[in-house]
Amino acid sequence: MLMALSITIGIYLLAEQIYRKFHRSALVHPVIVTIFSIMGLLKLLGWEYPQYRQDTAMIHFMLGPATVALAIPLYENISLIRKMLIPLMVATLVGAFIASSSAFLLSEWLINTDILSRSMLVKSITTPIAIGVAEKVGGSGSLAAGLVLLTGAIGCLVLPGYMRLVKVQSEPAEGFIMGMTAHGFGTAQAFEKSVTCGAFAGLAMSLTGVITAVLIPLFVPVISLF
Repeated sequence: MLMALSITIGIYLLAEQIYRKFHRSALVHPVIVTIFSIMGLLKLLGWEYPQYRQDTAMIHFMLGPATVALAIPLYENISLIRKMLIPLMVATLVGAFIASSSAFLLSEWLINTDILSRSMLVKSITTPIAIGVAEKVGGSGSLAAGLVLLTGAIGCLVLPGYMRLVKVQSEPAEGFIMGMTAHGFGTAQAFEKSVTCGAFAGLAMSLTGVITAVLIPLFVPVISLF
């Protein structure tokens, strides 16, 4: 257990240094670099993934407290959040519905594999929530986790340039877009800009996760009729 934890943390710290050296490019995001490095290491050493996951369960457990800790910057920006609460809620409802339904419909149209389509429903919500929701609606928790990571990485790569193109200049708006679209990846990147940007990203990630977790179990029985 201690060896697996030490190796994982060591690889992540090294990946963080690479990320900084390449001017924080999303192409070398430390989470992505760590994932592929661990995959190669498991293959090279012949380690079984179930055993590795059990040995590093503490890291998975800490995802929950880390998400809850986002309440601190949210509290520091509570007055600004209150002023924008209604537009933010409307944006979250619309964004969550479009993100889930468009991913599901495209998957059904292009691939038509039920387990993939149901896993795609949760691609835009944070991993701890996505895994549970995907399994509840007949998807794959492992596949959902991979799709969440892929979505986050693509979001971090594409969104900064897109927001410059459409001239988004408000830090709360930038953060909210990053958190809603790229969840944990986007929130981490938003905090690199400012606490306010990160706080709104954390808010978007949390709201999108909760709303999607409520809506998807209601949505799936309806689409299953068609």
